[in-house]
Amino acid sequence: MRRITRIATVGVASAALALSATACGGKSSSSGGDDQDPKAAIAYDIGGRGDQSFNDAAYAGLAKAEKDLGVEGTEAEPSEGEGDPDKVQRLTELARAGNNPVIGVGFAYAPAIAEVAPKFPKTTFGLIDDTSKTGKNIANLVFNEEQGSYLAGVAAAKVTKTNTVGFIGGVETPLIKKFEAGYVQGVKDTNKNVNVKVQYLTQPPDFGGFSKPDLGKAAAEGQLDAGADVIYAAAGLAGSGSIEAAAKAKKWAIGVDSDQYNQKGLAAYKEYILTSVTKDVADSVYNLIKSVKDGKPQSGEVRYGLDKGGVGLATSNPAYTKLTDVTAAVEKAKADIIAGKIKVKTAP
Repeated sequence: MRRITRIATVGVASAALALSATACGGKSSSSGGDDQDPKAAIAYDIGGRGDQSFNDAAYAGLAKAEKDLGVEGTEAEPSEGEGDPDKVQRLTELARAGNNPVIGVGFAYAPAIAEVAPKFPKTTFGLIDDTSKTGKNIANLVFNEEQGSYLAGVAAAKVTKTNTVGFIGGVETPLIKKFEAGYVQGVKDTNKNVNVKVQYLTQPPDFGGFSKPDLGKAAAEGQLDAGADVIYAAAGLAGSGSIEAAAKAKKWAIGVDSDQYNQKGLAAYKEYILTSVTKDVADSVYNLIKSVKDGKPQSGEVRYGLDKGGVGLATSNPAYTKLTDVTAAVEKAKADIIAGKIKVKTAP
């Protein structure tokens, strides 16, 4: 797999990148190399690969496509403090290099994809977590995060001993507010006496709340000091800091996006990762790549919900599965959501 670290944005570096991106095109043949050796690319969100969460889930989907479909994968990392022009250039270079699809990991890529996609009508662009920008060659890969978060709220309300739990959002955006809304509703529907402390790390246009573990750690420490004994963070890489803080205090943490109990980078804290709200970002990436390879590219809204396993609650921690009253409550809530008996809010 080809990995491009911090794609350059101007001048000579940009030209060098264009050559580099073109060079990653794989084998060629007189009968059409692109058809025989398909290429796919993902452009990472803030925090990049190694966040133990959102970006790593996207990478898993690309890696699976390489293994199962024979696709040549390219990864592109973001730069600190970059703007939309940087994303436009990144996506443009990936498309010029023959990658199809080109997938922007996160809603921050919406403006860039809206600009670049019309220029490459034969290339499919995947946009994860956003439906605001659409087009014939744009697949909007979205999830019912509020449903998985509701289940986390049920679990938190069942295990808390202090009747105080916490929610930490990376950046206060409509997407992360969905996580908050579902979590708070799940807590309150389970036990209205449980207090939910809510804190956001940064406000747009500062998206550092997704990439700075120290911010997540400090926020979690504050909530723990205020009596919280379960903390759920939807904060990307910053969430690892909140998990560390909870584990060191020997309190429960709830992970997000990936099954963080199984993330190697968090192994030291796994004992205290009760569960994780999972989003099947990996399968969404894999499915889009496969659809392009099969000649039937996905487009428009492609939604992953609780009913089809697109979101859920991880059961990897043996400590969680032993809490039969908790798992029973979660399973009942899951069935009621799927049956339409529970309507989960998408905003607080």
